Amino acid sequence: MPKVHEVEPQVVIMDGKMMNEPLATAGLSPGWLATELEKIGVTVDNVFLGQVDAYQQLYVDLYDDKLQVPAPQGKALLLANLKKLEADLELFAVSTKDAEAKAMYTRTSAAMAQVISDLKPMLQG
Repeated sequence: MPKVHEVEPQVVIMDGKMMNEPLATAGLSPGWLATELEKIGVTVDNVFLGQVDAYQQLYVDLYDDKLQVPAPQGKALLLANLKKLEADLELFAVSTKDAEAKAMYTRTSAAMAQVISDLKPMLQG
């Protein structure tokens, strides 16, 4: 079984300075980083260390521990969308009169529930 290629987190800010090479390695631009910092309300010089993970989520450690930084919401949004998809499939199964379609929606909903169960540890926390 082939191993899943896990992308290493890239340090994109160190000691209040943007690191252009790791940013490019992650396939991101200085403009992207500026936008992400603006979303959380900090400037690059407030950041002691900033990392981007394989899912392009920015995590920052600030010089001033009194400043509060919101946690990235991408994973929570993905989990919510997966749960909505599962619920939609269940609704389709209940709504249809076609026995074959009902069985297909029920199977697919169960498969989606398994996917959610498998991914939940990675998408929470």
